[in-house]
Amino acid sequence: MNVAIVSVGDELLAGTTTNTNAAWLAGRLTERGSTVGRILTIPDDRAEIADYVGRWRDEFDAVIVTGGIGGTPDDITVEAVAEGLARDLVVHERIYDDLREKAAAFREENPEMVEEYDLELDLEAAASLPEGATPIVVDEAWAPGCVVENVYVFAGIPEEMQAMFREVEAEFRGDATARTIYTPAPEGSLHGVLERAGDEFDVTVGSYPRGESRPGRIRVTGTDESTVDAAIEWLRERVETTAPPSESD
Repeated sequence: MNVAIVSVGDELLAGTTTNTNAAWLAGRLTERGSTVGRILTIPDDRAEIADYVGRWRDEFDAVIVTGGIGGTPDDITVEAVAEGLARDLVVHERIYDDLREKAAAFREENPEMVEEYDLELDLEAAASLPEGATPIVVDEAWAPGCVVENVYVFAGIPEEMQAMFREVEAEFRGDATARTIYTPAPEGSLHGVLERAGDEFDVTVGSYPRGESRPGRIRVTGTDESTVDAAIEWLRERVETTAPPSESD
């Protein structure tokens, strides 16, 4: 399964927020055997979001879009996804009712905050989804995510995004498998053997240089587990290896 990840947010491009969502998603998707073919960060721009969603839904098995949902003026992702898929944006009545109950409970539980601040909750905006979309409702989030066709829309707040992904993670699967070995050898000394490994086996071989306190990594990826294992053993016979670094390194 080939997946594209689109991270939406002006704050990501400005460097004021670190895009941990894309890395987290890529790791989970890889664990499930899927392949991440693209990771893109774009601004809160309706036309740009719609353009990428409209094109990439045909180029990839799935497109994950994170950020820009919730019902505030800059939360335009759901609206843009609807445009990219040529669907109307409609108020989901069950979601609207749930949000109205959430809002009432919040006001009851936080009377001082409600009195101090003029809270404006646009329930219709938060409950609006592309026509035909399946909502993703989690306790961690105010507004729902959704699935429409092969496009998955998640919140941008990491805890909310992760909860939404867990609701649908079973839909992401594939036959990709990967193994990693570690080496103290400098990357420049590995070119020949890595090239030969790619020629000998139907795998992709990646090399990642060592740091001051971390060994280098050689990662072998393929669609057949036995072939990947054979390639790893072939490399072990030809490359000096070392133990994996500890979590604290």
